[in-house]
Amino acid sequence: MKINEPFKITLEAAHLYERVVARHILGPWAPPLVDAARVAEGERVLDLACGTGVVTRIAAQRAGARGHVTGVDLNSGMIAVARSLPRPEGAPIEWLEGSALAIPLRDAAVSVVLCQQGFQFFPDKPLAMREMRRVLEPGGRLALSVWSGIGIYNSAVAEALARFAGETTAARFCASRNVPAPEELERLAIATGLTEVNVQVSRMNIHLPRLDRFVLEHLAGTPVAEAVAAAHDASRRQIGESVTHALRSFNDRDGVTYPEEIHVLTARA
Repeated sequence: MKINEPFKITLEAAHLYERVVARHILGPWAPPLVDAARVAEGERVLDLACGTGVVTRIAAQRAGARGHVTGVDLNSGMIAVARSLPRPEGAPIEWLEGSALAIPLRDAAVSVVLCQQGFQFFPDKPLAMREMRRVLEPGGRLALSVWSGIGIYNSAVAEALARFAGETTAARFCASRNVPAPEELERLAIATGLTEVNVQVSRMNIHLPRLDRFVLEHLAGTPVAEAVAAAHDASRRQIGESVTHALRSFNDRDGVTYPEEIHVLTARA
């Protein structure tokens, strides 16, 4: 399957994604998502749209040596980086390149499906939800998260990109925040036959290092990396300066700390 535009990143960008996005932006949310699914010793777990595997590796620790975890992602660079990282203690991990619209697992293959900040990218969301339902065993559990909105940091970055790299680049950067509303998530889950469907808001304070350095490194690990790299040196510098100025009220000792929130859908097959 051809990779959709928002997913297209190079192998180098996937390494940056692991070092920056997975660590600072997604990493803090990974343990609570695994908690929401109540991953237990000996279970078989799928992490869909796994990226470089921040959720996958936590799930492997929770599932233990008797469990098994599969990480699936559409992007070959993400899977390559995931495979290159040290394997955690716990369940063996199988890394597969594949689509959420045709998950490369048999019916009823897993006890738990996890999906952190991937659902918004799936071009056919009803089909993706049906696929997640298909691979869950009877009584199996689903936990997926999406952002609740564009957020403080992303708003500042999008504004800076629009000014110094163009509206198209800004729109591509914001694709990860173009998410279904809670009511739509519930409707899609119920339509597939999932039960005990619940959507809750989860809030957290997120800390980022000094933004004048962080922002450009972050952007280099996203699908807008090439567009930002093609901008003039002065424009790239202004992107970092603009975001730093916009978030100055959130400054702390060594960066910024700002409030963020997500929606977490849980359900049972």
